Amino acid sequence: MTVWKTSVRNFLAHKGRMALSAVAVLLSVAFVCGTLVFTDTMNTTFDKLFAISSPDVTVSPKSADDDGEQPDSGKPVSLPASVVQQVEKAEGVERAEGSAFSMAVTVVNSDNKNMGSDTGAPTIASNWTKNDLRSMKITSGHAPRGPTEVMIDADTAKKHKLKIGDELRTIAATGDLTAKISGIASFTVTNPGAAVIYLDTATAQKQLLGAPDVFTQILVTAKSGVSDTELKKNVAAALDGNAAYKLQTQQEAADANKDDMGAFLDVMKYAMLGFAGIAFLVGIFLIVNTFSMLVAQRTREIGLMRAIGSSRKQVNRSVLLEAVLLGIVGSVLGVAAGVGLAVGLMKLMGAIGMTLSTEDLTVAWTTPTIGLVLGVVVTVLAAYIPARRAGKVSPMAALRDAGTPADGRSGWVRAGIGLVLTAAGGAALWTTTQAEKASEGSMFLALGVLLTLIGFIVIGPLLAGVVVRGLSVVVLRLFGPVGRLAERNALRNPRRTGATGAALMIGLALVACLSVVGSSMVASATEELDKSVGADFIVQDGSTGRPIVPQAADAVRAVPGLEHMTDYTFVKAKITAPNGKTEDEGIVAADPTYQQDVRRTVVSGDLAKAYGKDAMSVGDTYAERHGIKVGDTITVAFKVGGTAKLKVAAITSDDTNIDRGAMYTNIKTAASYVPADRMPQNVVMFAKAEEGKEKEAYAALKTAIAEYPVYKVQNQADFKEQLKDQIGQLLNIVYGLLALAIIVAVLGVVNTLALSVVERTREIGLMRAIGLSRRQLRRMIRLESVVIALFGALLGLGLGMGWGTAAQKLLALEGLEVLEIPWPTILTVFACSALVGLFAALVPAFRAGRMNVLNAIATDG
Repeated sequence: MTVWKTSVRNFLAHKGRMALSAVAVLLSVAFVCGTLVFTDTMNTTFDKLFAISSPDVTVSPKSADDDGEQPDSGKPVSLPASVVQQVEKAEGVERAEGSAFSMAVTVVNSDNKNMGSDTGAPTIASNWTKNDLRSMKITSGHAPRGPTEVMIDADTAKKHKLKIGDELRTIAATGDLTAKISGIASFTVTNPGAAVIYLDTATAQKQLLGAPDVFTQILVTAKSGVSDTELKKNVAAALDGNAAYKLQTQQEAADANKDDMGAFLDVMKYAMLGFAGIAFLVGIFLIVNTFSMLVAQRTREIGLMRAIGSSRKQVNRSVLLEAVLLGIVGSVLGVAAGVGLAVGLMKLMGAIGMTLSTEDLTVAWTTPTIGLVLGVVVTVLAAYIPARRAGKVSPMAALRDAGTPADGRSGWVRAGIGLVLTAAGGAALWTTTQAEKASEGSMFLALGVLLTLIGFIVIGPLLAGVVVRGLSVVVLRLFGPVGRLAERNALRNPRRTGATGAALMIGLALVACLSVVGSSMVASATEELDKSVGADFIVQDGSTGRPIVPQAADAVRAVPGLEHMTDYTFVKAKITAPNGKTEDEGIVAADPTYQQDVRRTVVSGDLAKAYGKDAMSVGDTYAERHGIKVGDTITVAFKVGGTAKLKVAAITSDDTNIDRGAMYTNIKTAASYVPADRMPQNVVMFAKAEEGKEKEAYAALKTAIAEYPVYKVQNQADFKEQLKDQIGQLLNIVYGLLALAIIVAVLGVVNTLALSVVERTREIGLMRAIGLSRRQLRRMIRLESVVIALFGALLGLGLGMGWGTAAQKLLALEGLEVLEIPWPTILTVFACSALVGLFAALVPAFRAGRMNVLNAIATDG
């Protein structure tokens, strides 16, 4: 009980000094709990939607979820409308309805603006059925009654300010349909962001499926008292167990949808938790520094406790109990903040088009439990070393001045261990650069990153003595005696400076690494485009990658002033080599002019002949793996067509970033084996302008494609800029997540300075007494903060560039061969680190300047 009371008393006595450490725990726990609440809420939203919208039993074509489906054909797999009558005859069926729906559609308004989601959610077109009343209700107007009417969901109507009577155009593979809005339907559950448009049944069949007598699914409703499982058996019996159809109960259909969505949510969740882990790692340094400095400041107090009978274990336990209190306070506040963070993320997602309702807010019991346990455990682990150090304080310490640093020099053992770890990590990174396969090199890269990071952390105090002196010559010596004082303060306790700088180092190392990787990817792709792409223009959906509908492709082909236009698509197929081994490789089907649009190095054979009748090319990696040479025959079993025997006419080099590993054949060859209604649409189209007509052709292509706003015409400059923007946006998201770790690191600098000021109270009073002005004192503390921040930045940026360089060598094995160091970004981050140091010193410097000189001189610590 005495130990507990002592811990509580000390915790409350130093609550101001503990505050920033508590904030670090709070932020880290909040990020973890916020991520869990946010993803659980998304799961709840989708679970409710899938459960309520699914019928009691769904009948769909067996191939609808099989790899044999060709989604790029633009037409969903369908079943005969006559199946509805068969199902209706099954015992226990209340109602059976045919559903005709497609997600391969684009909906535009009268101004030709896309009405679909811009967050990646699908645009769904369907016929209106009674089953839709499970999740929808018509709140205005009426359901569509013919080909001139459509109904739209209320969320999309509100977002785009649509009203009854407005005109919409639905673009599908079978053609365009223009109709007026006859009604608006509202979701009775949360719609995460899909845009939904309803047609009448006959129009949906014709417009979406291309035939009047087919459906994509049969939606079956059970009579009262009939279970879904029983209904499923009865429907199967009515269909005579036809293997062409797949039957699912409501729960099975909902589970299948959840599995598809769950994979995406899991990736997002674990990625965000990874950044939370980085924040926790940075927070550990803050907590270690806090307790180390508190123990140092209480040396005399601890010595007195030992002198009056406290054992080492009791002192140790007292410090750890303070850590437990810190962890509990920070974690409890963090759990509450995490729920708030999740709500904030939901609002943010709503602002960009993904609707999540707070009514679905899900806080599982595991979330606060994980937050509390994680926060307390991490805090106690971080305080363990300072606690052991406190337990080693002898009773004689009561006779020494408080605050005398016991770790002024880093031990030689620590330095030796740090050097060994750093050297081992450097060797692993060097091995990464020598790897012949990316899979092998990635293991050495991970090992190298881990060892060098730990090595730099361990060797931090030794580096602090060298780097801070070097920085001081450039930065601090300009400020005369005040600068020298700041330098000596930073060097007074190398271990503390090293730990403070290491916290900032981790976040900036990751920033530098990702900057190098991102810049190298852009530079490599740009060089590859310049070297390999001969086409003047590229037509594609640059955002979602959806195929080009036939009418848009026809509009592009009709543009005058083009030397040629190339169709390009990918056909799913099983490829069987002459040695009998079969792989799901698929094959690129393109016009012969594609070899002019994208230049490929030919290892052997003639690539032009690969576009001849029943011929193909293969990559040299595949050829080497299976011992294939020019003239061999390969069996290509198209998944929705026949089987072809194609002769290998060329082997191309896979030393490229474009179409790496691709096999080519003439698009006419593929079309001769795949049914016309299952042949995939173009994924991309390439165009070459006639000599001297590039500008005219560019303008004409943009005009031709203007009616189809989801597709873009890009010249090579446009494509490069888009690539740069996409990678830049991804990096910005990562930088945003890393900002949490950097914020915690800044708090560490603030806390270190604040505690350092308290530790040097008497010293500050003496300096003020012999003539140091308040302004000079504040400048000294600011300069000390700046040099510590620059020290952490220099280590972090140097370490990150090393990681990024090694990672780029692995990318080179995948065709991204250019290494580019983004010096403007690196230098900007370094300069901003100085500003971070200035910001971190504002409060500690202000408090130091306000000290009463006499009271400071009279203080014990």
